[in-house]
Amino acid sequence: MDFRQIAMIQKLKSDLNLFRANHPKFPMFLKAVSQDAIEEGSIIEINVTTPEGKKYCTNVKLKADDIALFESLKSIQQ
Repeated sequence: MDFRQIAMIQKLKSDLNLFRANHPKFPMFLKAVSQDAIEEGSIIEINVTTPEGKKYCTNVKLKADDIALFESLKSIQQ
């Protein structure tokens, strides 16, 4: 790993800490969901409303491969 990559990782960590500070309930929500609702067949829906009122919505139905990805990400985080 070179110096640029280390600097990028440190910046990402700093940005993530700032996000957590600005939105303290969101990480708690993700933790609760990951412990109780991430299983094959669960549907994750995301809604975004811009300040102008424009709305975007999508969803994904989780497959076994998705669960494996989430488990891999969890192991990296620990």
